[in-house]
Amino acid sequence: MTAPEGRGIGTASTFRILHVSTGNVCRSPITERLTRHALHDRIGDPSGCGLIVESAGTWGHEGAPMEANAETVLADFGADASGFVGRELIDEHVIRADLVLTATRDHRAQVISMGHSAGLRTFTLKEFTRLVRAIDPTTLPDPEADGVVARAHALVQAAAALRGWLLAPNAEADEVNDPYGAPITFFRSVGDEINQALEPVVTALTGVPEHR
Repeated sequence: MTAPEGRGIGTASTFRILHVSTGNVCRSPITERLTRHALHDRIGDPSGCGLIVESAGTWGHEGAPMEANAETVLADFGADASGFVGRELIDEHVIRADLVLTATRDHRAQVISMGHSAGLRTFTLKEFTRLVRAIDPTTLPDPEADGVVARAHALVQAAAALRGWLLAPNAEADEVNDPYGAPITFFRSVGDEINQALEPVVTALTGVPEHR
């Protein structure tokens, strides 16, 4: 049985990553722009390799800018915060996404409850990081020979297969706490947390380790 057109399968030449939090003004914008920044460091313009990175919120502030403290965190990492516009999560976002990474387990449950066969491609960010760490990169398609998109699809399938075997050590291990309304010091700690979680994911996606 084949999946319906566009339902989490993208096209042969694209792979769409969707980051989800609550308001789409703090955690998911930070994660979106840090993902783009890290990808750009490894492979240049990610869209040129078929990788599209977006974000939305389950109670998204449609049309809103990201929080000023979130912009500051991105500046700390040298990432681009410009042009961001908040979005409320809708069916189309989930349908088009090949990988959905959420801030918390509640967000993950909300995405999956929307349907669209989202269960096998929706993880919390930290959950996905834990699973990716357990995947032998030599079992994935070669990004040079087969392309980053093929490698990304294989990575999601491998992570989904491992999910029932590699459980979180505790309930909080897969959560990224909400910094909304918190001081910049807390925003920075959340930014560091997100950046650390993204590093093995971006390495696995691209096959290129972090530049030190």
